[in-house]
Amino acid sequence: MIKRVILAAGLIFAIFLSGCATVPMAPLEQDTALKKFSQPLPDKANLYIYRSSSFGSALTKKLYIDDELLGETAPKTYFFKEIEPGEHKIATQSEFGDNSITFQAESGRNYFCEQYIKLGVFVGGANLKMVSEEEGMKQVMKCGLAK
Repeated sequence: MIKRVILAAGLIFAIFLSGCATVPMAPLEQDTALKKFSQPLPDKANLYIYRSSSFGSALTKKLYIDDELLGETAPKTYFFKEIEPGEHKIATQSEFGDNSITFQAESGRNYFCEQYIKLGVFVGGANLKMVSEEEGMKQVMKCGLAK
C-alpha cells in the first residue's frame, strides 16, 4: 500500500514537472541584438541570467538583482541587465525561500549566471551559479529573451 502511494506521488510530481510554463517574451529584434554579446559601455558591465534546461518545465521562478525583481524565468529563457561595477547579489525563488549568490562586476565585462532547477520535497527548487563567458554565450544562444 505504501509503495503505491509513493509511486502515485512520484507520478503526479513527474507530470507536474513535465508541463510547460510560459513567461512574457521580449521582441525578437531585441533578443537578436543582445546575442551579439557586445562589449558594455566603459563604465558598465553586462549581466545575462539564463535558464537553459527543460527540467522543471512547469515551473516559473522569480529572479532578483540587488533585491529588485527582474522577472520570472521559464525553461529556455534569459534576462539581460546592464549593471554598475561593484558587488551584486542575484537571488532566485526556491522551494523554501530564496537562494542567492554575490559576485564582483568589473566595468567592460560580460557576466553570465545560470539558474537551474533542482529536485525539492514538494516542488522543484532553484539555484544559481556563475559560469564562464564561453559557456554562458553558448547557453544563452539556446534561449529567448524574457521581459
